[in-house]
Formats: sequence, C-alpha cells, structure tokens
Amino acid sequence: MRFSSSLHSPPGTESRSSPQDPEKAQSTTTASAGVSCTTSDKVSNSQKEEGKSTSEATLSTDDSCEDPLTGKVGLLEQFLLYKYEMKQRITKEDMLKVVNQKYKNEFAEIFKRACEHLADVFVVDVREVDSTSHSYNLVSKLKLPNNGRIRAGRGLPKAGLLMNVLGMIFMKGDCASEEDIWRFLKMMHVYPGKKHFIYGEPKKLITKDLVRLKYLVYRQVVNSDPPRHEFLWGPRAHAETSKMQVLEFLAKINETAPSFFPTLYEEALKDEERKIPNHGCNQPPALH
Repeated sequence: MRFSSSLHSPPGTESRSSPQDPEKAQSTTTASAGVSCTTSDKVSNSQKEEGKSTSEATLSTDDSCEDPLTGKVGLLEQFLLYKYEMKQRITKEDMLKVVNQKYKNEFAEIFKRACEHLADVFVVDVREVDSTSHSYNLVSKLKLPNNGRIRAGRGLPKAGLLMNVLGMIFMKGDCASEEDIWRFLKMMHVYPGKKHFIYGEPKKLITKDLVRLKYLVYRQVVNSDPPRHEFLWGPRAHAETSKMQVLEFLAKINETAPSFFPTLYEEALKDEERKIPNHGCNQPPALH
C-alpha cells in the first residue's frame, strides 16, 4: 500500500471576484467542484499493495512541498479513505505510523486538518468509536445506506457528489435541467455511462439510487418533445440538510465564505428562517 504526499492539492484557485447571481456563482464553484476527486482519486493507486499491513506501508514524500504538514495531511486523508473503503478500523497508532513518529508533536494539528478537509469535501466525520484503543471510523454526515456508500459492499463515500448536485439545483433556482447537471459534473470528470471509481455508474446513481432514496426528484419536463428531464431536491435532502449547509459546502471547496455568493446566501438565510435549526456543528474528535 503506497501513499504519496504530493496528492494533497489545495482547492480553489479560481478568481475571487464576487458573483452577484447564480450563473456567476456556477462558474466559480464549477472551477473547484472537482476537488472532491483530488485526494480520493489517488487512493485507488494505493490499493495495489493492499496485502501489506499498515506498518509495512511505503510512504513517498514530496520535498517540494513548502509546508511539510500539508503533505502529511494529504497522506493521512488517503489512509483514512483507504480504511473507509476497506471497512477497516482506524487506530491512532496506525495513523502515527503513516505520518511518521517524528511528527508526533504535530499530529493533533495534522489530524484536525485532515478531519476538516474530509468533512468539507467528502461529507464524512471522523468519529472516535473506542476511547480505550483510540480507534476511529469515518461516518457519513447524511443518512445514506451503508454509511454513505449507498450500495452493499466496500466503496468510497458518495455524499460529496450528492452535495454537488444539490448545490447545482440550488444555483439554478431549485430546479436544474439534466443537461445542466451533466455539464456541471463533467467539470469533475464524472460522465453518464462511464464508471467512476468513487461513484460507480454516475447516471444510475443520480437518476435511480438517489431518487429511490428520495434525496433527488428526477422528472420529465412537462410538454417536452423530445422528452427532457430535470432535477429537484427530494424530501430526504430537505430533511437532512439545508440550503445554507449546501452553500457552505460549495463555499468551503472554493476557500471562501457563503456570503461570497450574495443572492444564494440571502435565499439560504430565508430558508433557515423557515426551519427550526436541528444540525449542530461537527468538530473533529478529541485525541487522547
């Protein structure tokens, strides 16, 4: 199992000019929406030697990295995602082996940053499950089946793709055409009919699985000839997340604040006023 520290790419290199409407917001968020694949795309390469134990893992380093902790954060993220995919427990001892014992004093900061980035991009929390053995699990923030994998067996989290689709629907005035959705997802190298190593067959995922689970509504446009389809938020999306949380997701992968998108931010605030807050802030678990 091989991890490369050069794989942790910071999101958001796009222009910082403030968009005033959803169309401009779309062009901004699209530029970095694909960050959800940045770290995880490399995890698959690390599995070629999965027969080796964590303690035997060979770690390559990137001397060009200006901040050595950034490289270690990337290594730890890959390791956590690998353990999630393989449905294996995560221990502090193994995490220290991955980042190197000489970074023991900096481990709390490395762990915190890795947890925050996984939460921001993959919509998963790192939670302590056993304080005695200091073991952890990655848990999907949304109540998707099989802890965010949706389908049975092993796999990587799908909630990041769902949040991107929900964001596009929000930006398009709460209803996005199928053409707009695929145009957006292609910026993330996600194509209909082409199997993706994280999401599987994307068209089935968003038009069948997430519709069946009531996170998305996929319907034919009235009187369209030839038939065209559009997406809306499903009832479970409304119940488990909010426009503000989706906007925060888009803002974080752009390294900005929700207010950077003023029109969307105003709508998200109105949506919050119509709801009773029922989501607390998730913090990385305490280290012992």
